[in-house]
Amino acid sequence: MKKEITLKDVAEAAGVSKMTASRALRGANDVSKVNVEKVKKAAKEIGYVGNHLAASLTKTNSNLIGVVLPNLTNIVFSHVMSGITGALDDTIFQPVFGVSDYDEEKEYEVIKNILSWRPAGLIVTGTNFPESTKLILRQAKIPLVQIMDTDGDIIDSVVGFSHEKAGYDMARALLETGRERIGFIGCIIENDFRAAKRKAGFIRALDEAGHNLVCDYNVDSVSTISVGRGLVDEALSAHPELDCIYFSNDDIAAGALFRCIEKQIAVPEDLALIGFNGMDISNCFPGKLGTSVTDRAGIGSAAAKILLRRCTGEMSIESEKIVLEPQIRLGNLLENSSSS
Repeated sequence: MKKEITLKDVAEAAGVSKMTASRALRGANDVSKVNVEKVKKAAKEIGYVGNHLAASLTKTNSNLIGVVLPNLTNIVFSHVMSGITGALDDTIFQPVFGVSDYDEEKEYEVIKNILSWRPAGLIVTGTNFPESTKLILRQAKIPLVQIMDTDGDIIDSVVGFSHEKAGYDMARALLETGRERIGFIGCIIENDFRAAKRKAGFIRALDEAGHNLVCDYNVDSVSTISVGRGLVDEALSAHPELDCIYFSNDDIAAGALFRCIEKQIAVPEDLALIGFNGMDISNCFPGKLGTSVTDRAGIGSAAAKILLRRCTGEMSIESEKIVLEPQIRLGNLLENSSSS
């Protein structure tokens, strides 16, 4: 069993006294900036997270289930939360949530702070983490479930699907309908690793068929309907030949649809709009938007149930992998593929 990283280890790594290390980590004003930086750097390098529980609880875990999500503005993660809370209803376990805002440094701090409360288990989003974050996750000594993605570094259990495959499969499906002049529109792709993987899989399928993206738009902002409205205008002004646009999610695809309705562009007959996740808004205009339908609540529920099995001793295995494949929905595009 791995040795628990203690405050003494931090102090030794930083070359300061244990009291100085403690005061530096607590934000005391009488510790020099130099020592504060040395202590924080040492703590990060060796994976120290601290313990906020009372001394009598230091050898046990709480009944908390930590959950770290990228954001709360996207309803996708509200559905994930619903699945988690539903699975934990009528149990002794209580979820506590943290939000990273797609920021790796903030994500590290959120995970570290949650771990300091000694949760019984932890749910984190994705498989792409910096080494410092992977270090504290591996040293946590509690059941861990990574959700929403199965591509990448799996530390313990995982529930989700391959985003690279999801993008690849969608591109193949679109090519089979005869669409070839395809563009891409996304938001914060450089930070949204799962959207980036879908895009990579999508491009791989196009490459195999001898096609390239006609255009590629990415903005550094959270995806919204209004962002989709603006970006589709830009894309069509520069590339009127487009017959299909693949979006990083349904929100911006819906915004593009609203703009196309205003401009009297026939969707999907003249321009196919394809989102991701299968949100309710994609059903509001029957057959108009294509998408990949994901089981967000099911992913959250399955992750929580893994932790319940592990935390209650019902199951002793060290890890599980549950794959919930997205379902492709192309709506009226299939009906119109013969004329495309």
